[in-house]
Amino acid sequence: MNKTAPQTVPELQSTLLSYQARVEQALSRSLPATRESPKRLHEAMHYATLNGGKRIRAALVYAVGETLGCNNDLLLDDAACAVELIHAYSLVHDDLPCMDDDDLRRGQPTCHRAYDEATALLVGDALQALAFEILSGHKQHSDQRIKMINILACASSSRGMAGGQAIDLESVGKTLDLEQLEDMHNRKTGALILASVQLGGLAANADRPATTSLENYGRAIGLAFQVADDILDVEGDTDVLGKKAGADAALGKPTYPGLMGLEQAKAQANRLRRNALESVADLGDNEGLLSSIANYIVERAN
Repeated sequence: MNKTAPQTVPELQSTLLSYQARVEQALSRSLPATRESPKRLHEAMHYATLNGGKRIRAALVYAVGETLGCNNDLLLDDAACAVELIHAYSLVHDDLPCMDDDDLRRGQPTCHRAYDEATALLVGDALQALAFEILSGHKQHSDQRIKMINILACASSSRGMAGGQAIDLESVGKTLDLEQLEDMHNRKTGALILASVQLGGLAANADRPATTSLENYGRAIGLAFQVADDILDVEGDTDVLGKKAGADAALGKPTYPGLMGLEQAKAQANRLRRNALESVADLGDNEGLLSSIANYIVERAN
């Protein structure tokens, strides 16, 4: 099987920017118009969703779909929008005073600071509902869409992202062992990243061997993403990160550098990267793109 080499950094940046522009156009079409009542809520939904960001989850939907030869643009766009809306809602709620109490997100005031807490709470609720409205809003490819809805719902649930956030809140000021820390982050961060990979595979009708490879890849990069985030919280700069550096340490949250030290955390990120690369080594002619994204997740600056 012929394999493409991983993309160079400029090539990957161009690819990710194209995915970012694509999903933001799709999100703009999907969000209620700001002139539509209730205007303040809809304005805040736009503010919370169309405020930049890496769009790595949408990129994974597109990259996996294209790697496996999916040519269904509508299904890919709907899946990419849905996962980004779930992510946006989670950030709005995560920033609230009753959660992490953050003032800055992607270099801008957080939603509850730009508007108010009640509006931010409703923004998260509405974005979550909109994600499933988009996935269920077309009759075409209904079997795939039902499976996508189930995957995204499970990833967002108490067994996934919401459960990980609950464990995170319960763990402030406590010491977790590695198994407990991985369980928390496999839910809080990893579940939605894994779901993004799975949605791309579903859009392409991936067979069982490909699905298994993708799931192994998704689990590895999902955890690697969080390890890299923990490292950036120690080494990163607020202006580059777009959020307050050192926030996890200030809140007494358990992190990989806090548990194992900074150098061992970096080694852990690289081990997870290798696992991801091995998982997709024989996936298809274009697996180089997925390898490049795995490298980016570990090496990114924000």
